[in-house]
Amino acid sequence: MAFAAIRGRFNDLPSNLRGAVFLMVAALFFSVMVVLIKLLGQNYHITQILLVRQAVMTAIVVPVIWRDFPGVLRTQHLSLQLLRVVLAMAAMLLGFTAVIHMKLADATALGFAKSFFVTIFAVLILKETVGIRRWAAVAAGFVGVVVMLRPGSDAFSIYGIYAVLAAGGAGLVMVIIRLMSRTDSPTTILTYQALGVGLAMAIPGIWFWQWPTASDWVMLIAMGAVSYIAQMFNIIAYKWGEASVLASLDYVRLLYATMFGYLLFSNLPGNQTWIGAAIIITASIYTIRREAKHKQSLTRGPQGRGFTN
Repeated sequence: MAFAAIRGRFNDLPSNLRGAVFLMVAALFFSVMVVLIKLLGQNYHITQILLVRQAVMTAIVVPVIWRDFPGVLRTQHLSLQLLRVVLAMAAMLLGFTAVIHMKLADATALGFAKSFFVTIFAVLILKETVGIRRWAAVAAGFVGVVVMLRPGSDAFSIYGIYAVLAAGGAGLVMVIIRLMSRTDSPTTILTYQALGVGLAMAIPGIWFWQWPTASDWVMLIAMGAVSYIAQMFNIIAYKWGEASVLASLDYVRLLYATMFGYLLFSNLPGNQTWIGAAIIITASIYTIRREAKHKQSLTRGPQGRGFTN
């Protein structure tokens, strides 16, 4: 009875508020995911971590894939499907390696640069029209990236470059998904992602395999489950709320990353991180608003908010 009452009150809330609640929870789960990856990365190779993550997520979605297997593998864009798998794999390897070696807040903020790469690739591949204002936002966003990377200083790190490359790869993946979704079903796209990345990670993951302890097995499995839950909460949020509103709220991940970074790793972002992150987030939100005005949804769609998807 108590649960039914709570659910009833929740359903009475405005749709944007309901979506915002689910989005905040999704952002929290995404942040927990990267925390688990950072912790596991101290003892295990990134390919082993991603192999287990992909195996757990694939096991969860097997019922969806199996309903129409092998018909679900039919695609009109096999080359794009394979390219998307390669890019997604590269983005995850680079992005999660950055997470392991950088402060959580720094890696998270640089990951927001995906919005600017989406704009660039949408123009080049989808032939979308972008005005001078959105190009200015993209330029400003990359200024924020440079502020955070601090090239030429002692604070410069190759892992910051990894984070930016991961954002670029993730942005290109989003544009390719938009292109494929014109003819291929979401289930087909999901199947190639689940099976393709898993198979691609199998050889290096097994090569670098170290048998986990019992507690590390729990963390590995939890990481995969949390990744799936985060994506599901993210999708549900966008079913209820307006994309422009929710995408603007998604930057709460930086606050979660800062909190976890301080509580678990005793580090806080420096002033230049906050300045660079503020520039990136402001430019990203402006890009999202311009997309909404022109009825475009690449950056502000639910898939565009996931960590490398």
